[in-house]
Amino acid sequence: MEKHKIVILDGYTENPGDLSWEQIEELGDVTVYDRTSYAESDLIAERIGDADIAIVNKTPVSAATMDKCPDLKAVFILATGYNIVDVEYARSRGIDVINVPTYGTHIVSQYAVGLLLEICSHFGHHDREVKAGKWQNNIDWCFWDYPMIELAGKTAGIIGLGRIGQATARILNALEMKVIAYDSHRTESGEKVAEYTEIDDLFARSDVIFLHCPLFPETERIIRRENIAKMKDGVILINNSRGPLVDEQDLADALESGKIYAAAVDVVSTEPVSADNPLLGAKNMIITPHISWAAKEARQRIMDITADNIRAWADGKPVNVVNK
Repeated sequence: MEKHKIVILDGYTENPGDLSWEQIEELGDVTVYDRTSYAESDLIAERIGDADIAIVNKTPVSAATMDKCPDLKAVFILATGYNIVDVEYARSRGIDVINVPTYGTHIVSQYAVGLLLEICSHFGHHDREVKAGKWQNNIDWCFWDYPMIELAGKTAGIIGLGRIGQATARILNALEMKVIAYDSHRTESGEKVAEYTEIDDLFARSDVIFLHCPLFPETERIIRRENIAKMKDGVILINNSRGPLVDEQDLADALESGKIYAAAVDVVSTEPVSADNPLLGAKNMIITPHISWAAKEARQRIMDITADNIRAWADGKPVNVVNK
């Protein structure tokens, strides 16, 4: 197989040292940068240079960057989302953009339900209070600072019933919740784990709402003031899909008023989170730093699939091309 010149522009989050780049290094002359830039920068094109393969996670590859890198033939993404690459311009230049479509189904659904369980039982808070001495100095044999919530018998609404949504639904079924879902594309596998319904019905019936949909123009800010008004009082919201699915000020306002009892997100509109994000000071709000995907097992799958993607592309039989 022809050896390729490969540049990995932001490899640290995929491999902070607990994995190996060896199987990619076998495919060419590889240069690994832990970080380059998460915004448009001349440094991106400078580091790609005369490489024919660029591997990125969140470093953007724009039309301007591609114009400065005439030898570039393919961009491989260490993730599923590919909005960081100007895919239409890449197509016009004959540059393949190739992603990893499936790697974190189980860990992302596990994480979503974990966020819900934290809201329902506040494990972390009560652990901290015990270690601070509150239990040993309590007049009763137990204490709790928040209402404890039992999920059995309640209704969970899932917006986006793809692979991850269905995996979440299976966990919720095991918790004996009623699971309903909205998705523009209904499947037989989805019907086995949830009752399909329309979006307004989902808003009206759900005690808990999970966002597992992609970010498209029609889903951007799907959680906003007018849709929040359609929800039950005291609903719980979970989002570990994409930050812009939520109007963050509207969510903060709904938390303050109590319309939404609690929310937990692993994603926000600008990442890393900006200091003025209204969710940072919101009541009953959990924010984690975009780590739903980051289990070692999932990152190893990204590594394995990316190596397979490069081999297939080099053999002239590319797979997972998002801009055919």
